[in-house]
Amino acid sequence: MSSNLSRLIWGIILVLLFFVGCSNYNGFVTKNNEVTGAWANVQSAYQRRADLIPNLVNTVKGYADFEQSTIIAVTEARAKATSMTIDPSKATPEQISDFQSNQSALGSAIGRLLAVAERYPDLKANQGFLELQSQLEGTENRIKTERDKYNSTVKDFNNAVQKFPGVLFAKVFGFGSKGMFEADKGTDKAPEVKF
Repeated sequence: MSSNLSRLIWGIILVLLFFVGCSNYNGFVTKNNEVTGAWANVQSAYQRRADLIPNLVNTVKGYADFEQSTIIAVTEARAKATSMTIDPSKATPEQISDFQSNQSALGSAIGRLLAVAERYPDLKANQGFLELQSQLEGTENRIKTERDKYNSTVKDFNNAVQKFPGVLFAKVFGFGSKGMFEADKGTDKAPEVKF
């Protein structure tokens, strides 16, 4: 009788482990899919910016005859930023950092283009240029919002795979921590504005 009781107890333990494991696995899959969806939103926001850039460059070109190097820098930065793809299910902090570095370079190039364009009064008054500036500003805000959502989703996922009991099952099911966006180096210092 004691061997039957022992088998029954082990059977109950195995069934409980099975259900806990299934529950954890399903939770990991859900959170992983949320991370993938959040990453798609980040990429969509960056793509929107990349799509606006040719219009901005052409508008500026139409009004200003200025340094080709600025337009070339914007075009090259856009090409580099849009060529990098990341699989969000395997995103490492290094990949996110490289992606962010390319996007920051593009943002800097756009800033230089807008600064140069400020020297042209006709261009500054052009409705198309003003609208593109506004669209870019809105896009930058969207990018920040989507990056924040991505980081929040990654935090939830990382908590699930690092906390007990999830940590017991995460590696078994092939789930590991994911990388987050971090601030660019030097952004902790306020920029100096000179007139």
